[in-house]
Order: sequence, then structure tokens, then C-alpha cells
Amino acid sequence: MARLCPSLLFLVATTVLMSRGVHAWGSAHVVRKFQDIPDTYVYVQHALWFAMKEYNRASKDPYTFKVVKVLKSQEQVTDSLDYLLEVKIARTMCKKISGENENCLLQQDPQMQKMYLCIFIVASKPWKFEVTVLKKQCKAV
Repeated sequence: MARLCPSLLFLVATTVLMSRGVHAWGSAHVVRKFQDIPDTYVYVQHALWFAMKEYNRASKDPYTFKVVKVLKSQEQVTDSLDYLLEVKIARTMCKKISGENENCLLQQDPQMQKMYLCIFIVASKPWKFEVTVLKKQCKAV
């Protein structure tokens, strides 16, 4: 009976803590939910650059894609700065091997044109020089 009591106490304490919403270590606590911010904001531009770098790296397309229009940019504060970016991207005339993206012209040939509507969520910890794409969802337009 003496051994049962500490085990029972531990079980009850664990249940109470979990029911109160205590989160596991390392989980993100939202300090400020997503709010609209200008797409010209320097960290939004950095998040867009990183998201497109990762998109092009993972894409099997031989050509690079670039952002043609930012539809929405929002920031959320957790243990990082999270950026929700809704963008239209299009295929450029630059092949991936060139490494160029920013100065590439869009495909003019209708058979080569491709456009996607993408939602990226990028987590940034500029004080640690860390950037990560948390979500990448694209669909053809």
C-alpha cells in the first residue's frame, strides 16, 4: 500500500497538469497571433527569399520560380518570429544550374508558363541566425 500511494499521487498530478494545458518542453507558446504586416518589412523579405530558395531546391522543375505577387504577409510571435506568406509564384526563364533567381524574366511562351498560389510559414530566429520553412503548400492557378 505504501508503494501504491506515491504512484497514485504521481498519476493524479500528471493528469491534473495535462488537463490544465501544460505543454511539453520545446512547444511554441503563442505570444501574439498572426497579424497583417507590410510585405516590405525586412524580415518578410528575408522569409520570402528563404522560402523561395527552399522551394526551388526541392522542386523537380529544371527552371527556377520567383514571387510575382505577395497576397498576404502576417507575423506571429512565439519562441520565434513566424511569417505566414501567401504568394503567387511563376516559372522563370532561368535554369536552376545558373543559380540566379531575382533577375530572371518570367516565361513568355504559353506552353512554358506555370503559376502557383503558395502558402509558406517560415519561422525565423534572427538573434540565432536560424530560419526554417514550417509549411509549404502550393496549387496550380
